Amino acid sequence: MCSSQMERMFNTTRIPGIETDIVQHLSDRKHLVVYHRGRFFQVWLYTGGRHLLPSELEMQFQRILNDTSEPQPGELKLAALTAGNRVPWARARLKYFSQGVNKASLQAVESSAFFLTLDGEAQGYDPAQTGSLDRYAKSLLHGKCYDRWFDKSFTLISYTNGKMGINTEHSWADAPIVGHMWEYVLATDCFHLGYTEEGHCKGDVNKGLPPPARLEWQIPKECRETIETSYVLAKQIADDVDFHGCLFSEFGKGLIKKCRTSPDAFVQLALQLAQFRDQGGFCLTYESSMTRMFREGRTETVRSCTSEAVAFVRAMEEEDKTNGARLELFRKAADKHQNMYRLAMTGSGIDRHLFCLYIMSKYLGMDSPFLKQVLSEPWKLSTSQTPQQQLNLVDINKFPRYVGAGGGFGPVADDGYGVSYIIVGEDLITFHISSKFSSSETDSFRFGQNIRKAMLDIQSLFKPTNHKTELPLTNGVSKGHKKDV
Repeated sequence: MCSSQMERMFNTTRIPGIETDIVQHLSDRKHLVVYHRGRFFQVWLYTGGRHLLPSELEMQFQRILNDTSEPQPGELKLAALTAGNRVPWARARLKYFSQGVNKASLQAVESSAFFLTLDGEAQGYDPAQTGSLDRYAKSLLHGKCYDRWFDKSFTLISYTNGKMGINTEHSWADAPIVGHMWEYVLATDCFHLGYTEEGHCKGDVNKGLPPPARLEWQIPKECRETIETSYVLAKQIADDVDFHGCLFSEFGKGLIKKCRTSPDAFVQLALQLAQFRDQGGFCLTYESSMTRMFREGRTETVRSCTSEAVAFVRAMEEEDKTNGARLELFRKAADKHQNMYRLAMTGSGIDRHLFCLYIMSKYLGMDSPFLKQVLSEPWKLSTSQTPQQQLNLVDINKFPRYVGAGGGFGPVADDGYGVSYIIVGEDLITFHISSKFSSSETDSFRFGQNIRKAMLDIQSLFKPTNHKTELPLTNGVSKGHKKDV
């Protein structure tokens, strides 16, 4: 598979422009920028030609935590510029950050390897606390709207209780690339580097290292007003996000495979059933498929709401249909979905081709009512699967606590849902569901309950109607997965 996206993992920033943004990638940088309590610090990652040891990085971060200085005027919410509309940010960048200390400090941020936020909150999943996963996810998605630099390739976020996560800018790469990196980070941190019994990083410390440097800003009143405008807009958007993390542990990939069907097709058909029950109808559905078998390939669309899927869902809701008839329709719909996914992966999808035709029509000055209609139809259900265990560095059956819950994204349509799902091992599937509070038609928690019921209803189709056991009736749930995510 093409690995070009991985090259932009570090030293990459999205630069705002009046007409269009650009993705700036630098070949090599030796520092990162840390945000803590409204202050920006530059931390060098190398000394004497070598990378800082984990113990030395810990010392540098502790120095930042111990720093009692206050934010400079306009510094606290400066990153909100990256969260609001792009044109005001592009104009402010040209007007206020093109010379002097502001230019030097912004250059330090934009040229850093990545951005690190030492968050002042405690987050994480706690099964004893209802909504803890929802709050954890919302914090990673948008934070306070000014404590993540949303233009960096990714912001690494560390909470006061040791939990971590990442916020990723989407234009440079897709979720599997970041997921690949994150799996490596989790496995290396826990099993290769490790910690002392006191909880410190292992290794000696060079106390002669220069301390992290405060970035200096001289932000005039007019710029501070632009920052505040961007913050207010971003906060309105963030506050409207209804996010729910749903851990489905009744069964997982193991049981689905015993049903001799594709796990992805199973989940997608469950989403169609849940959507119909939630909204009382069908809608245009987006599922992303990777096209990395092609050079610089990104994604193609799988239109999951097929005629076969509709027929299956209707059969599930018709009381006079037998389970045998429903199962037959399920198999047809699953086979159709799997074939469409294969076609999308191998360049035979339609949406990217339609988009390119639309671009060409604009370039040639041709009006195409067909292309306008196709590209203006809203994706009221936008879905994506993030692969897990791309590296197989950790046996998640032995170490279920070292599994990430995956990630998610905001809703694409104002009255629709965004659903990211992660098939974790054999016995767990996590769903990250987003919608908007401002829509009276959607409710993320309700949709999660509909997904859970749809999954169980489809599973029941495979249960034998007599005592001859054709498929296992037990779900083989690992107790650890229920709580240790």
